[in-house]
Amino acid sequence: MTAPYWQDDHIQLYHGDMREVLPDLAVQADIVVADPPYEETEQPWDQWPDGWVDVAATATRSMWCFGSLRMFFEHLAEFDAWKPSQDVIWEKTCGTSMRADRFGRIHESIVHWYRGRWSDLYVAPPREKHYGPDKGTKRNPGSRMGHWGHERPGDVLHHDDGTRLIRSVMRAPNLRGRGIHRNEKPVGILTPLIEYACPPGGLVLDPFAGSGSTLEAARLTGRRAIGIERHEPYAEAAARRLAQAPLETA
Repeated sequence: MTAPYWQDDHIQLYHGDMREVLPDLAVQADIVVADPPYEETEQPWDQWPDGWVDVAATATRSMWCFGSLRMFFEHLAEFDAWKPSQDVIWEKTCGTSMRADRFGRIHESIVHWYRGRWSDLYVAPPREKHYGPDKGTKRNPGSRMGHWGHERPGDVLHHDDGTRLIRSVMRAPNLRGRGIHRNEKPVGILTPLIEYACPPGGLVLDPFAGSGSTLEAARLTGRRAIGIERHEPYAEAAARRLAQAPLETA
């Protein structure tokens, strides 16, 4: 059995290739949050790990995956066992592309993939405070969502509770130059993804843990987490981060 590189009561961090470590762990996670190498640069670490999607499928039926449109199209066949439910856009505050012949890229896509029946998944769309006019109580036509949800013929009574669904375009500053990893994702983007797909006390799995931001977001929201990081310098930095972070669970 692979020993954790670092752990506490909520988090386990492993050092190694997820394709080797994850089968040895034999865990079932509520959600995988994956940020694989996009293979869009000449950096030696930016190499797509062939087969990782199939390995992830052995550990969960629900997965958020960061990526670019180009990345998803190039590796679409590897997601054959999965169905996409939705995509979320992370809008950054500054671009990350040096190409001068294209639009300045200031976003990344995050796609939710699932296997099996949608109705068997944990889904809790997070909401945020709404400061617009109160719409009161009214009847809306029932929603017919096909395989994405249950059919509800007839009218649905809707009460305005002062909140709205978090929108699919979320803005947060990127941490380039300030984070542990050059591609580190902010906790503010990871938190709603985790809350959407993992129940409180549930298990989040990050097969490319990098800076440990997903693990920190999971802990801060009252979830457990397992992270796997192939490159030891990042695993060491993530362990230091997690050891120093205050334990404030929701």
